[in-house]
Formats: sequence, C-alpha cells, structure tokens
Amino acid sequence: MTRPILQVALDLLELPRAVRIGEEAVIGGADWIEAGTPLIKSEGMEAVRELASRFPDHPIVADMKIADTGALEVEMAAKAGASVVCILADADDTVINEAVRAATRFGVRLMADLINVPRPVERARELEGLGVHIINAHVGIDQQMIGKSSLDLLAALKGEVGIPVAVAGGLNPVTAAQAVENGADIIIVGGSITHSADVEQSARKVREAIDLPGHPVAVTVSREDQIRTILAEVSTPNISDAMHRQGAMAGGWSICGDVKMAGPAVTVQSFAGDWAKPVEAIDVARKGEVLVINNEGSTTVAPWGELATLSCIQRGLSGVVIDGSVRDVDDIRKMKFPVFARAIVPNAGDPKGFGEINTGVRCAGQEVRPGDWIVGDESGVVVIPKERVYEVARRALEVRKNEERIREEIRRGSTLSKVADLARWEMKK
Repeated sequence: MTRPILQVALDLLELPRAVRIGEEAVIGGADWIEAGTPLIKSEGMEAVRELASRFPDHPIVADMKIADTGALEVEMAAKAGASVVCILADADDTVINEAVRAATRFGVRLMADLINVPRPVERARELEGLGVHIINAHVGIDQQMIGKSSLDLLAALKGEVGIPVAVAGGLNPVTAAQAVENGADIIIVGGSITHSADVEQSARKVREAIDLPGHPVAVTVSREDQIRTILAEVSTPNISDAMHRQGAMAGGWSICGDVKMAGPAVTVQSFAGDWAKPVEAIDVARKGEVLVINNEGSTTVAPWGELATLSCIQRGLSGVVIDGSVRDVDDIRKMKFPVFARAIVPNAGDPKGFGEINTGVRCAGQEVRPGDWIVGDESGVVVIPKERVYEVARRALEVRKNEERIREEIRRGSTLSKVADLARWEMKK
C-alpha cells in the first residue's frame, strides 16, 4: 500500500445517518468505510449489509471487536459484506486462530485492535505470527480524554511488524499526516470527520494532509494552555453534558451578559456584606485565576463593586463568582469583565475581616476547592474538579463537535427528535 488509506469510522447509532455521512465522506476522499462498534451494536449485521450495498466499490470494515467465538463472528461479518473484520488483540490465541481460519475461508482480512493491550509491541509481533493481516494502533476515546495518544503507540510499533499498520484515536488532519510520517498505512478517522457540519470538506482536508509530502511538525503546548484553549471553545452546557449534568452552580448569572471566563479557583469564605477577604483575595490570586466568593447568598448588602473589579482587571484575573450581591453594575458593565452574582443591590457592606482565603467553600450549591476550574458564560457557571479538568475539557469538545453535525442535519430539514430517533431510544419501563 503506497498511498495511505483513509478509513472513516461511522461510530453512530442510527443507520440512515451513518449512510448519509458515509456518502459525504466518500465524496471527500474516504477509501474504506467502517461500521463502527456502536453502529453494529445498535443495528446488528444489517449495518454491514447496508453499507456494503451502498458502497460496492469501497471495502467495508466491520469493527466487531471480537473477544470470543472468532470463527462465528468473522463468518457473520463476511457474509454480511465486510472486507475487513476487527478482532481484539488481547483475545486468547485460540480465538485469534479460529478467526484467522475463518478469514481465510471467507476471503476477508483480519485487523487486530491493540486497544488496552499491556505489551503492544510484543503482542503485535505475536499476532503477525498467528496470521493476522493488519495491526491497529488504537487508543480508545476514554483514554484519549486523559491524554493518551495513538501516535505514541504507533511510534513504538514502527519497524516492528511486516504487515500493514493502521492507526486510530482522535486523529485530525495534522495528526493524521504525522501518522503517515510515522509509517501508518491506514488512517482511521472518526469524529473529526463524522461530527463535522461539512463532512465532505473535513474528509477532503484529511485526504489532502495524508497525501501531501512533508507533513507538519507537532507544536508542543503546555497542558494548561491546551485546557484554556479548549474551554474557550466550549460552552457551559457542553461542559455540563460532559460531566453528566454535574457541577453547575445555581441562582447566579452574568452581570455583563456575553462574556466568558475560565480559570483555576481562588476561594474566599466571607460573611454577609463583609468585603475585606474578597478584596484581599485579589492580591493573592494570580493571572488567569477566578475568585469564587461565598458571601452567604446575601441579597441585601454587596461585598463587591466597581473598584474591586478594576483591581481584578489590573491583576489579570479571569473573573469573579459571588454567592451574594454586587453593586456599581453600570460601571462594571462598561468594563465587560466577567462577574457572576446572585443579586444586584446598591448597599455596600463593611470590611470586617472575617473569613478565609483558599479554603474549601460552598458557592451557589457547589463545593469548590482551591485550584478547581471555574467556567462561566451566559448560561451560568460550572465547577470542574482540578484532577479531571483536562479530561472534562476534552469530553466537552466532543460534545460540541457532535452538536455541529446535529445542527447541520436540522438545517437541512430534519428535527431534533428525528435526528436523535427519540421514539426508539426512550427509556422503556
């Protein structure tokens, strides 16, 4: 295989949507069409049959992730029209042997998926010896969310086997091109294409990237910069969805309307109207951080106003959240600085000095620790546990990408209930 193969993974639940997306991807330059594991689990072998019928000139990959009954499942996929069948690399050798025999009998190729294999290079060599036709350097989506990379796995495999090597796991045009430079024969792309509003164009961008000589070099970006970049792209509803509807504060809103904030929390425990600790915390906080102030939800006196806001701007803070009130709103709105509060009142409190800075607080119904990430926009404020912020940011980005495709299908004349096939997927009693 001299020209890299572009395989598009249709990891959807609805077969009609998968077919439409597959058609657009083929126009954009896709070579192989994959019936993804979610699609096969949702639609069964009918998914493979339909794709084989719709794309007679393109090999169909059945991502069965076979773990047992190797011969039976390879036979099922082959008879349904698959050209390539996927088996788990960590399946027992007896399963591999049976799958290889069935693949030989039915004239299909067997692709072994290295997902979660503890010694992937050693196992890849064993699989080649057992007769597997393709090795897939695959890092699953949940592993991608915590920073694991399929490119690292691919690099470890380079030159270790003599059979074609595929790579899968969060690839986009840049990383797909890097995969080709590192020896990948088959580039498997899912969400970067299938979640796009313009599937054809997204597929074409990957096609062009992997076909051009001299591919781009990866730019090293710090983890915090990656987090900030992603959180600037996603909304608080995206983040809430990624956290299974957890982490949202209740009862406050953006004083300045359409502004966005994101950063680690500097927490402040104060008491109704006492503005000493909130103001002192400005000097404690570092550039890019967010003040989170528990002022006991007071709606009669304000611990925050224009001068404190101006101080935050001078210090380079990202925003302020107050479980309480704010005043001087006309001046704050002119500054367009992210301030989220429960109420607006003209009354100022007094600087009594009670409370603490950088201790655990409860703000607007959520527990917040120093260093937890706070994101706010017009939809509200969410709290992301600091140990999960990279993962949650990545998951929120996937939510946003998925919505892009749904939005496009609605624009083309569908409705949300039809796209989601709600009647089919409602919970049954």
